[in-house]
Amino acid sequence: MDLKGTNVAVIGLGASGVAAARLASQQGGEVYVSDTREDDAVAARGADLKAAGIAVELGRHDVERMAGAGLVVASPGIPPDAPVLRALRERGVGWISEPEFAARFFSGSLIAITGTNGKTTTTLLVEHLLRASGIDAAAGGNVGGGLAPPASDLARAEHPPDWIVLEMSSFQLAGVESFRPDIGVVTNLSPDHLDRYPSVGAYYADKARLFDNADEKSVWVLPAGDPEVEALAGAAPGRRFHFGLEGGDAFVDDGVITLRPYGEVEPLVPVSEVPLLGRHNLVNALAAALTARLAGAESGGIAAGLGSARALPHRLEPVRDERGVLWVNDSKATNVAATRSALVSLERPAVLLLGGKDKGEDFRPLVPAMGGGVRAVLVYGAVARRATAEIADALAGPDAVRGPAGEPIVLEHIEGGLDRVVARAAELAREGDVVLLSPACSSFDMYESYEHRGLHFTELAREAA
Repeated sequence: MDLKGTNVAVIGLGASGVAAARLASQQGGEVYVSDTREDDAVAARGADLKAAGIAVELGRHDVERMAGAGLVVASPGIPPDAPVLRALRERGVGWISEPEFAARFFSGSLIAITGTNGKTTTTLLVEHLLRASGIDAAAGGNVGGGLAPPASDLARAEHPPDWIVLEMSSFQLAGVESFRPDIGVVTNLSPDHLDRYPSVGAYYADKARLFDNADEKSVWVLPAGDPEVEALAGAAPGRRFHFGLEGGDAFVDDGVITLRPYGEVEPLVPVSEVPLLGRHNLVNALAAALTARLAGAESGGIAAGLGSARALPHRLEPVRDERGVLWVNDSKATNVAATRSALVSLERPAVLLLGGKDKGEDFRPLVPAMGGGVRAVLVYGAVARRATAEIADALAGPDAVRGPAGEPIVLEHIEGGLDRVVARAAELAREGDVVLLSPACSSFDMYESYEHRGLHFTELAREAA
């Protein structure tokens, strides 16, 4: 793609916006970047871009200037109903997402991973397994948290990798046009982001855009026995491979992670030797192993990589084990499905810390996963009143689930910050328990990000322990 002499407008000065601006400038584009924010961090990023000869405007968007650009790139943090996008839409001007823009400059093969939960773990694990097999690979995209760069930074690399592994959010997929991965992965599917989407169907429709440009050479890695994911893929052309604990092309056989993508059974490594906490991380490992194998990795390298994998920050991350109580940071669990996966993955009684910004989800579906395993639920934050009422409703009645040893599950609404929640958890936890921060909500009522929340929990847990 030749950008020489092309005016490029980039909306948003977050990490992906900065990366897109630098890529567009590197490729000869005349770049204009704008952001309505003017805080110190945004101003500093703007100053860096200005020093590189890029036009930057803070505090407003010049819609007319954008409308006259040859290409508009929107950051994923810009919601579809934002005034700037509405104004462009009214003028008949479209835009693309930052990964769509970056992919136009990729020279290697592309793996794109989406889904509701497990995307980051699977993305980074695929990169790890490919590298363990001697394959030049780099991960990026929606990973965040400083764990991997935006897609456009990978496109700017002096020595491009043979394989690029991108995590793709629904917001990023909403802005694709020609994006076509060589291997596309869907980890799972469940309602999410209902604070931004008008319906679950609208959210799923953006996820489905992963398949828009499929052809007969496309390869798809999908969860076995998941009708919603199969419906998402529809009649998209290409070969389909499946992963699951009990069947498919990647599965667990007598306690051993096993592959069978080409007909021949390939045992890899015992489950007990994979140092990742939780049943759902085992499923992520199956998806990653199958994807790496389809990308050309050999069984031996994949097995070695699985054995050397490590928990990612804020994703069922053990942060302290003291006096028989394990403290686990799962701050990345920002929806009900992620928290439910965490609960069914644990084999010890749990004190669950739940709360944050309300995303519009129903909390009642969490309750069946609490039966026999959850000792107490401590609810806090902006969502606390509604979440406590819904959980209390589901716990009521003669047939309600109960906690360990048949005891009633303790449910408390904690006023105040996470420090008070952690202090109460320390009082309730018994030897052999897990204190689990798995909030099922976003962090934006009290924190800048789920990482910020997870780091604060880790600090508090170590003090409490």
